[in-house]
Amino acid sequence: MLVARPILIIEDDNAFRQSLTEQLAEAGGFQVVEAATLGEATRLLEADDVRFDAIILDIALPDGDGRNFCVRLRRKGYQMPIIMLTGSCSDDDVVRGLEAGANDYVTKPFRANELIARIHAQLRLFDNSVDAVFKIGSHTFCPSAKLLLDPKNQRIRLTGKEVAILKFLYRAGDRAVSRQKLLEAVWGYNSAVTTHTLETHIYRLRQKIEADPRDCRLLMTAPGGYRLALAGEADVTPGAAPSPVGFY
Repeated sequence: MLVARPILIIEDDNAFRQSLTEQLAEAGGFQVVEAATLGEATRLLEADDVRFDAIILDIALPDGDGRNFCVRLRRKGYQMPIIMLTGSCSDDDVVRGLEAGANDYVTKPFRANELIARIHAQLRLFDNSVDAVFKIGSHTFCPSAKLLLDPKNQRIRLTGKEVAILKFLYRAGDRAVSRQKLLEAVWGYNSAVTTHTLETHIYRLRQKIEADPRDCRLLMTAPGGYRLALAGEADVTPGAAPSPVGFY
């Protein structure tokens, strides 16, 4: 079972927002957080212990224009997919939304299945793009480049399987992922692959990324499996990392 993706819905119409939240929850695969204003959304986005994989953003909000908010998010470095909602279907309105930095544009009224399909499509594109950059503890994870950057921008090169392990654990947030679930997610249903294979990869990955593999601060053993450090939870720098070379 895949880990639910955290989605932020910014919409001031309470009935519409709650209905949309319920439909996304029924569809499965999403963990929805709601905001009725841009101010509320800003507080949620800036919280240390919260992350969002996508944003559903209404244009007309009581404390500002969603397009201007989108521009500000992009300038601050937020790269997650943003899907705008609006009651206007004019070409000029669509263009303005996309130029503001939105990834997609959905006109009300719409079918929930259409929006869900668009969210999934944007998440797939983002997960495989060079813009997909995530925080693991105090480190920066760049899946497309197969890199983990420590706070001093030292680069740690990763294998494809190591990237897959970190991506799946990242999606789980602060929840532990069982060895069997991680094995199936990374290697698929392959009878020739055992938990020993996973444990070997975890061991090698820790040798790369942990300052002290005997005292793991990034990739931690948890009841039932493994989990990653939350942003700010680990502030150590791997001692075996190569010399600083900057961002890729």
